[in-house]
Amino acid sequence: MIDHIGIPVSDYIRAKTFYEKALAPLGYSLVKEVQQHANGFPAAGFGCEGKPDFWIGGEGALNKSVHIAILAKTRSLVDAFYRAALAAGGRDNGAPGLRPLYHPNYYGAFVRDPDGHNIEAVCHAPE
Repeated sequence: MIDHIGIPVSDYIRAKTFYEKALAPLGYSLVKEVQQHANGFPAAGFGCEGKPDFWIGGEGALNKSVHIAILAKTRSLVDAFYRAALAAGGRDNGAPGLRPLYHPNYYGAFVRDPDGHNIEAVCHAPE
C-alpha cells in the first residue's frame, strides 16, 4: 500500500494553484505546506480528511512526466475534476469516458498539469 507520493514541479506557486483547483472536486485540499523543505525547497501536501498523500515539491521539473491516478467516488466527480483542471490551466489528455480496455466500469479523465505530468481521475463503480 502506498502511503504518499511526491512529484517535482518547475514553478511551485503555479503548480500549487493548479492542484488546489483541479483536485477540489475529488475532495482533495491543501493539507500541509512546508516553506523550506529539508532539501531546500518548498513542498505542498494535498489530501482528504487531513492526510496529505499527494505532494508537490519546488525542486524543479523532471525531464520526463509521471502518471498519477486519483480515485473518484462517482463518474460525475471525474467529470468535475476534468473541467476544474482545464479551467486551472491543465491540458486535455483524454476526456472523461469509459476505458473498457482496463475493465468494463473504468471511467477516467486525463489532463496534463503545467509541467506535463499526466494526472487522472478514475471511478471504478458502475454508473
